[in-house]
Amino acid sequence: MNPSLLYLTQTDTTVGFLSQNDKKLSSAKQRNQNQKTLQVVDSFKTLQKFIRIPTHHKKFVRHAKNTTVIYPNEIAFRVVAQNSKHQNFLQKFKVIYSTSANKTKNTFDLQYATEKSDVLVYTKDEYQETKASSIYKISRFKKVKIR
Repeated sequence: MNPSLLYLTQTDTTVGFLSQNDKKLSSAKQRNQNQKTLQVVDSFKTLQKFIRIPTHHKKFVRHAKNTTVIYPNEIAFRVVAQNSKHQNFLQKFKVIYSTSANKTKNTFDLQYATEKSDVLVYTKDEYQETKASSIYKISRFKKVKIR
């Protein structure tokens, strides 16, 4: 797997662009290069290599399904659903930047997404736009729902 490529795949939440190059994702979405991009990890063990979960929120983070968490260091991570097809794909990378496969502020367009992608990852299911993940921002003791 080439880390500089842009992958189009059905994630555990919606159709997404994935790459280890966050600038390439921003370019594909036609958005500000300085906007932070969420990272998806294959397991909690991998997540612990990048951030420290505040003790007050450990249970919430461990049990949150399809939820992106913005940590006190302002980095956003989502742990992919265990035993999912998407987790099988992610295990090749461990951590990868991810965003929905559409232009910023637009809905999913398969033609646009395939034109912008270097690699199309197919499963037996078709690409389908579903509900995006919930987003929470946590601090040492507070938790705020963003989406």
